[in-house]
Amino acid sequence: MATTRILDPLAPQASLDGEAYAAAVARVLRERGVRSGDRVLVKAGNSALYPALLFALIHLDTSVVLLDGQQTPRATERFAALVRARFSILDDTDPAPPGNTALSTADLAADAAAHLPSAPAAPLSDSSWRARADALVLWSSGSTGEPKGIVKPGRAVLENLERTRRLMGYGPHDVFLPLLPFSHQYGLSLLLLARMAGADLLIAPYTRLDRALRLGAAQGATIVDATPATYLSMLNLDDRRPGLLAALDRVRLWCTGGAPMDGGLGLRFAAAVGAPLLDGYGSTEAGNVAFATPGNPVGCGQVLDGVEVLVTGEDGTPLPPGEIGEIHLRTPDLMAGHLTACGSLDPPVAGPYRTGDLGRLDAAGNLFVLGRASAVHRLGHTLYPEVLEHRAADCGRPVKIIALEDARRGHELVFVVADPEGRDARHWREQICALLAPFEQPNHLLVVDSFPVTHRGKVDVRALTSRVVGTLEQRVRVPAACPDRNERNGRSHVTQR
Repeated sequence: MATTRILDPLAPQASLDGEAYAAAVARVLRERGVRSGDRVLVKAGNSALYPALLFALIHLDTSVVLLDGQQTPRATERFAALVRARFSILDDTDPAPPGNTALSTADLAADAAAHLPSAPAAPLSDSSWRARADALVLWSSGSTGEPKGIVKPGRAVLENLERTRRLMGYGPHDVFLPLLPFSHQYGLSLLLLARMAGADLLIAPYTRLDRALRLGAAQGATIVDATPATYLSMLNLDDRRPGLLAALDRVRLWCTGGAPMDGGLGLRFAAAVGAPLLDGYGSTEAGNVAFATPGNPVGCGQVLDGVEVLVTGEDGTPLPPGEIGEIHLRTPDLMAGHLTACGSLDPPVAGPYRTGDLGRLDAAGNLFVLGRASAVHRLGHTLYPEVLEHRAADCGRPVKIIALEDARRGHELVFVVADPEGRDARHWREQICALLAPFEQPNHLLVVDSFPVTHRGKVDVRALTSRVVGTLEQRVRVPAACPDRNERNGRSHVTQR
């Protein structure tokens, strides 16, 4: 197997042999007392150390607990206690949780660098970790409540990624540019995929897109991965600085995931770059599920070998191609379960796994994912805001819908359009109303330059909701600009930005 190079052009040592670096990190960890079966919590930002540390912990057969680098010290302490971590590996700015041994990422990097000149005694192995039932612990986003600990068997992680590698054709010729935090499912999977493929892995400051893209062009990136919100920021940046994306002329796969992608973004990207934006679908609980490819850039593409997707109605009955329903999975890559408040394991219920996502399959078996199955009731109708968002995005700009409870209607729908050109709300209301049935149309419509995003690259729905509520409280409602039938439904909108 070809070795992975870890490229960090902004660091003193710009290129590292990934296997040798990981072996050096593993040696340091053994010297510090880390042993097979230990729960090791890692809370750190992206760096060249991160993939080497991950590979080393797998080699040492530990239970790897990855925590978001921006979690508060209080949350870190709580999660460390929940998983009963024996060691915590932290950036220097983080205080050590009580009850376990804290290791500094800076100290580990320095000590590993001192060991680098000596060759590893034996090649790295994942065989023991592959058999571990609690090999990996990740956390849900917490978007619907408190984050949950998700426990993954090593076999489920590695076999899922090996089938992903085969489908996507990753190989030693590739240079991965992940514009994502490494502590979550999407970013983590790319580190492991790069190693499986023997590809180069480029460490770039994903929160500084202009610098990251220039580094990607200079290093010959061939695989770029980012969330839809990050791609939208890329396109806006390229509009202001033409040629930024064109300089990445060796990229063969532009990939996205982590959140549903609307068709408007795909069309805009293809027009700007001349290549498709390839969508994918998966989850922390189930791993990767489906991917579009250059030969089949349709929706989220075909489902991975060994995984079965069922789209069902509200009564659980499978729906025919084209019908929208909830996505259920039969997959060998499912989590072992969630951690309970007392640290025990709550396994998934028997039968197909319920994702809570809405989607559909076409006649060729391509999967289209529309978002969370969060229904709202309005004027006697049951509506799914994320389905409406996809349809409304045909107006040519991204749209988010905030559903606010209303005692008379059930819910009011506030449509928020991201338009950096700042066109009037009446313009967008006219465009969107033409795409939707009367009972689906906006009560209010706001125009913003861009959506707030989390550091994971997803739209920050909480922040956007707070902004919407604050704006509506300050503004006077005026008659809707949609056809008269909407005025009969009592709708109104906001015309100013």
